[in-house]
Amino acid sequence: MTNLPKTENILLEQDAGWLTIWFNRPDNRNALSKELTTELKEVLNAVRDKKNIRGITLRGKGGVFCAGGDLKGFKNNYQGGSQTVEDIAAASRQGGQMFDLINELPQVVLILVEGAAIAGGLGMVCCADAVAVTKDARFAMTETAIGIPPAQIAPFVAQRLGLRIARRLMVTASRFDGEEAHRLGLADYVVDDAAGLDQIEADMKKQVRRCAPGANAVTKAIVLATRHLNREQQLDFAAKGFAECMLSDEGREGVASFIEKRKPIWAEQT
Repeated sequence: MTNLPKTENILLEQDAGWLTIWFNRPDNRNALSKELTTELKEVLNAVRDKKNIRGITLRGKGGVFCAGGDLKGFKNNYQGGSQTVEDIAAASRQGGQMFDLINELPQVVLILVEGAAIAGGLGMVCCADAVAVTKDARFAMTETAIGIPPAQIAPFVAQRLGLRIARRLMVTASRFDGEEAHRLGLADYVVDDAAGLDQIEADMKKQVRRCAPGANAVTKAIVLATRHLNREQQLDFAAKGFAECMLSDEGREGVASFIEKRKPIWAEQT
């Protein structure tokens, strides 16, 4: 078991190298309060370099994933009279760092959605490696309908859905259900209910545990690097990652296990 920070707004469950993080503010539809986002960042920073944590699930208590930003908090903290543009921009930037952190975790990230994923909640979904939703889950890009832009989540929505779809969803404050989320490519799996989400998580754990954690981390880094490297830089970055993995203990074990027709050490428990 990995020692984790103490939290009040999220619940943490560890299962054989898998961490499930539950947003636990159901009375506020798991809105992204300053307290919740601070705790989430603390936990993710604590585990990002832990190779014994193979995967992370994000989901919400109370039958809802996340209602996005805490609008009451926005009004009190940002529109209370003394805040400057610079103050609010700094707070927004800190919020954006949470999405970066999820997006760039070396572990596999699974997000399970029931109830609703609104605004920032939808943005968080776009940072995952795999997403499962119930068919009646509700999604919405509500920011422009209340007079603000989806500022920090826009790059991740575009990353997941492509510019054409992302722009349309954002400038029309679109609302849609889980089946449409699957059709758009936001969700990888669509299921009937919470029990279906549990099964997706169980299946994902089995699949990920067959994979070497170091190789998964390097694979994610290579994929994400394609966003900002030119082709020559991509070649170098990918080649270096490949070479380092080939000469690592994992690489040697993986090749040996294939030749010897046995499971590699990291998959022995699957």
